[in-house]
Amino acid sequence: MLPYFLRKDGTAGPLAFAHRGFSLDGLENSMAAFRAAVELGTVHLETDVHTTSDGVLLVFHDSSLDRVTDSVGRIAELSAAQVAKARIGGLEPVPVFSELVSSLPDARLNLDVKDWNSVGPVAAAIEKYGIHQRVLVTSFSDRRRRAVLKRLSRRVASSAGSSLTALFALLGPVLPGPLARKLLADVDVFQVPVRYGRFPVVTPGFVRRAHGLGLQVHVWTINDPAEMERLLELGVDGIVSDRLDLLKEVMVRRGEWV
Repeated sequence: MLPYFLRKDGTAGPLAFAHRGFSLDGLENSMAAFRAAVELGTVHLETDVHTTSDGVLLVFHDSSLDRVTDSVGRIAELSAAQVAKARIGGLEPVPVFSELVSSLPDARLNLDVKDWNSVGPVAAAIEKYGIHQRVLVTSFSDRRRRAVLKRLSRRVASSAGSSLTALFALLGPVLPGPLARKLLADVDVFQVPVRYGRFPVVTPGFVRRAHGLGLQVHVWTINDPAEMERLLELGVDGIVSDRLDLLKEVMVRRGEWV
């Protein structure tokens, strides 16, 4: 098992991912939210990256500042200095990736690469800071995800993109094991919603088949305690949640919180 998938104490078991950090005030992907998640006790932070027009890698979900900050504009068209003036929720600056890495040295980062503009900067940052064991590279685009992996000198954890996940969910029951392993050779985990529209994804069969290939299953974005309990009973390996406080309560009750 890759070090990324170990819990805070170095043991194997269900992982708690703080979705864009933890903030009940909507300060997503801010250093305040990331610190709050770590203070609650997790080391696994789910986050997103975009890159400015002058090549600075930022921690941010949307392609533009409009939704969650007091500024507007597409990040890819703005300089780092321009983005630095924006405040998430009118309060918190948009973090640069280097700040997140250096400020929380024990955190493990689930990095969603949101655009092609960020492929090179993400790979360069992983190499620069030597954080190969601290990151999981993911993207809805398998091509974009693989483009990051090809630029790295060492292996990192990675999750399947949308096309590979759909293939496995639809054809998994009839897909021969050797072919599945070949298709998923650079995949360590499926990070999926409970369902896509009406199509259920996280079923007992899906979890069983993934585990049979040595792959983990992480489910997003789960904020209801009863659903957290159900999924943990099903055997999923990680839950991504906006409500890390509630997830912690569930996992403490089950004796699975470290």
